[in-house]
Amino acid sequence: MNRRQFLQLSSALSIPLTLNGLSLSALAHTPALHLLSTLSSERVLVIVQLSGGNDGLNTVIPLDQYGAYQQARANIAIAENRVLRLTPATGLHPAMPELKTLYDEGKVALVQGVSYPSPNLSHFRATDIWMTASDSNQFLDSGWAGRFLDMLFPNFPDGYPREGAPDPPALQISSTLSLMLRGSSQFLGIAIQDPDTFYRLISGNSAVDVGTVPDTTAGDELRFIRRVGLQSIQYASQIKAAADRAQNRATYPTPNTNRLADQLRIVARLIAGGLQTRIYHVSLGGFDTHAAQVTATDTTAGTHANLLRLLSQALSVFQDDLRRLGIASRVLTMTFSEFGRTVRSNGSMGTDHGTAAPLFIVGEAVRGGIIGVNPSLTNLVNNQLAMQFDFRQIYASLLAQWFGVGAAQLRAILQRDFAQLPITGVSSINTDSSPKPTRFELAQNYPNPFNPTTTIRYQLPVSTSVQLAVFDMLGREVVTLVNARQDAGMYQVNFDARGLASGVYLYRLTTPEFTETKKMMLVK
Repeated sequence: MNRRQFLQLSSALSIPLTLNGLSLSALAHTPALHLLSTLSSERVLVIVQLSGGNDGLNTVIPLDQYGAYQQARANIAIAENRVLRLTPATGLHPAMPELKTLYDEGKVALVQGVSYPSPNLSHFRATDIWMTASDSNQFLDSGWAGRFLDMLFPNFPDGYPREGAPDPPALQISSTLSLMLRGSSQFLGIAIQDPDTFYRLISGNSAVDVGTVPDTTAGDELRFIRRVGLQSIQYASQIKAAADRAQNRATYPTPNTNRLADQLRIVARLIAGGLQTRIYHVSLGGFDTHAAQVTATDTTAGTHANLLRLLSQALSVFQDDLRRLGIASRVLTMTFSEFGRTVRSNGSMGTDHGTAAPLFIVGEAVRGGIIGVNPSLTNLVNNQLAMQFDFRQIYASLLAQWFGVGAAQLRAILQRDFAQLPITGVSSINTDSSPKPTRFELAQNYPNPFNPTTTIRYQLPVSTSVQLAVFDMLGREVVTLVNARQDAGMYQVNFDARGLASGVYLYRLTTPEFTETKKMMLVK
């Protein structure tokens, strides 16, 4: 194989870029996510991967089944009086007070029982399934984000970057690129190896150091590959410029004491610095807690507690930084882990590979609360927790509700339709058989009167900018349920009024072409 063949067949050229002491891999600008920017009005999604398989039952504790919970995992169960209560039925691990505060402020959506049919319990295979959005018996070489990129920009990388699209649309803080970002034939990634190389490249000095390599034929080829990679960097100056334009305003943990917070600090700085990047991928490892998940003397302490503390603190300070920087309304953060843990603990004060687990979506734009119910500890599937929601429903919901991706595009990205969840308030109800609406319409909410939730439906005959808001009878806005550009089609929004007083409220649908207001009654 000659050099040209190697580069044509190579799946990635990933060269680590260092910023604030952390390695950063930049996804080369692909117009796929550039389209997201035009649909999303500069909205950003931050994906937090909890590697190893997080123990969902000790993260989100089912207080309404506490007896069964304690019996199944007596040596690791969190004492009932130590649980941070979100509702009378559900609580958080005591190491997560910061996340509870965000939940109480309505900035956390907790999705229960996330998995997929016939789940795989291998770390590598389960991670691939989440990255590719495949079925458990389906093997895909492309990631769900990569398919999105290929669909919209089949000729990449020709012509990019260019005027109007100067920045990388996705960044992964890692030494390698995730399968999630792989297209049909290659990873679309570039990187820089170290700080010294970074500054030489952005200063225009082509005499870059390819590092020490052996004086052999293989060494010559390695030197060639590294040099090509270094010469391929097109986005280093934009990333550095964005970092220089902004400074963090929140007080983060001391560097190197919270690896996740260190990564999110860079993300906040780049967003605030004006980088036109829409998706960030960060990670926190160590969740494979087969043994010593807790300490022998205190089940609220130990490896798992330490990890959850890092997660809670990092999410909280990141959200605080976004608020202080004035960009919190533009950013959503989603956590995921490749699987959960077993219902029953083992004899090593740990848990083994399990199935369904909760995940969190954090941000000012989320519809705060709990989606789903506590998993049943008695109605098990092969002694494992039953699935409530397919993880691809989360992807579909975020792509549609946050970025404004249409139904046909969603079907192409995720290979079929998935029912959406009320994460930011709106979901598409279009299918292949759905007729295209011929007129605007705002339907009466149902049920009406209601307590505390009701569904609002509307339809759009054309792609347009949509705002759906609720007002009290004095005309004061209570909440904005939708503020996005949407494709023609039919939509529904779930409105949760549990924090409001009984009375009559107004809801108004507004587009450039249409405005209509209707009444609804909350009776408690």
